[in-house]
Amino acid sequence: MTPLAAAAVVTATFLGMEFVAWFMHRFVLHGPLWFLHRSHHVRHPHRFERNDFFFLFYGSLSMLFIIYGSDDKDWRFWVGSGIAAYGTLYFFVHDVLIHGRLRFWRKSRNSYLRALNMAHKMHHKTTQRDGSEEFGLLWVSPHYFALARRKPAPERKRSRLTESAN
Repeated sequence: MTPLAAAAVVTATFLGMEFVAWFMHRFVLHGPLWFLHRSHHVRHPHRFERNDFFFLFYGSLSMLFIIYGSDDKDWRFWVGSGIAAYGTLYFFVHDVLIHGRLRFWRKSRNSYLRALNMAHKMHHKTTQRDGSEEFGLLWVSPHYFALARRKPAPERKRSRLTESAN
């Protein structure tokens, strides 16, 4: 496979994963697999939640594509790479930025990331299976972009090192 074709497969898979994630979230996680996903919509004292099993599913799927396509670097390898790239971005945006599961990236001044955060908070407004909105990760309704542009960006706290330098 040519490098251009490989890049096209990775890009198409990455973009397609947004649709897959939206569809699965809307109709499967808020449907028959709500018993697992519910843990993500309610407050709990645990570090992990049942919803984390979905990372294992998509991670395993990606790994299988990469393993079975790695000898020839055929389309399977590049599809697995696209799924892995989406999963990596999902982890950093959803788990780190939005839910703060790791404390190194808490707020952003970027209006797109702030719109994502607002949309996701709206999704979590309900703790029930029905009544949620905004099921995707990367695509955000224009309404939230307008809100992110109007609402002031969070102030950055100055560190002691910055203050002592002044």
